[in-house]
Amino acid sequence: MTRSVLIIGGGVIGCATALALAQVGCHVTLIERSSLGSESSWAGAGLLSALLPWDYRDALVRLLDQSRAMYPAWIEGLRSSGIDPEYRSSGLLVLPPYDLSKAFSWAHSSAEPVEELPARQLEPNLAFDSAGLWLPQVAQVRNPRLLRALRITLAQRGVTVHEGTPVTAWRSVGGRITGAQTPQGVLEADHYVIAAGAWSGAVLGTLGGEYGARLPVKPMRGQIVLYKSIPGRLRHMLYRDGFYLIPRDDGHILAGSTLEDVGFDKQVTDTARLNLMQRATELLPWLHNAPVVAHWAGLRPASPDNMPIIGRHPEIENLFINSGHYRYGVTLAPASAQALADLMLGRDSQFDLPAFRWPI
Repeated sequence: MTRSVLIIGGGVIGCATALALAQVGCHVTLIERSSLGSESSWAGAGLLSALLPWDYRDALVRLLDQSRAMYPAWIEGLRSSGIDPEYRSSGLLVLPPYDLSKAFSWAHSSAEPVEELPARQLEPNLAFDSAGLWLPQVAQVRNPRLLRALRITLAQRGVTVHEGTPVTAWRSVGGRITGAQTPQGVLEADHYVIAAGAWSGAVLGTLGGEYGARLPVKPMRGQIVLYKSIPGRLRHMLYRDGFYLIPRDDGHILAGSTLEDVGFDKQVTDTARLNLMQRATELLPWLHNAPVVAHWAGLRPASPDNMPIIGRHPEIENLFINSGHYRYGVTLAPASAQALADLMLGRDSQFDLPAFRWPI
């Protein structure tokens, strides 16, 4: 039987979920209160790894590993869009401090190559000479281009997209949602998915009661500074003590990012800009002469222990949540979408679904 699905939220998680369901024949409608992919999915740096993976819970690390393994085929499926998302295995160089024994233990369990070597062997222009951990398989993607590719692919797959369409109320009967009220009218489906990132609690809150307040997802601001340099001058991604530099093919370099618990405030600050620039030039002094061409902020959907919520609503049988991915929504998009589709369609799944159900 063909199922109809309404997805609320047009970030990378909502788009990936829509694509996964459309690929198996579901009739999918995706609605977004603003513009598709214009919030944290667009604002992120696109580093496809946890920072650092050996510091996270085993269930999350497994999901990250599964999602990263899916990425090449997932990107290949977006090629019909004509957009190159710039998926590149540029490798990650981790600079001290780090826990060498934990890193090697993770590498063994994940079958991930990790090598400790002189950092300047990979990046000769570093400000200091030290050892570093080299993770050659860590990849990156260019978020805005990925969102554009997803948007075109969704249209090719017959997914209906409505932008500027918030959910203002729900209709329900006997523990089931029967419709989502929007300014454009009521939208009906067999199943509903909330994938609204940091706004997921607000969407749930329109059900009434304590639904939204009980969802453990909140906004966490992250600011990024963008430099323009010569292509290839920084060849690999760098990470040091919560800070990263990400080089793009065209010479842009992202420096980020902050972690700020300031509610839904997306304003950028001079303090953050100066701090990010200082940390960037501490690693690469030549960035003093590179122009800063942009500075922006996004609101991550933060969740306890970075654990996303991928599951059925505990009380409403045809309502699902795919949210709370914190810093790793882009990394986790292929696996989270597939896991949600498996759950909704009652299929056997390779994913540890109980680890991500709500309540956590």
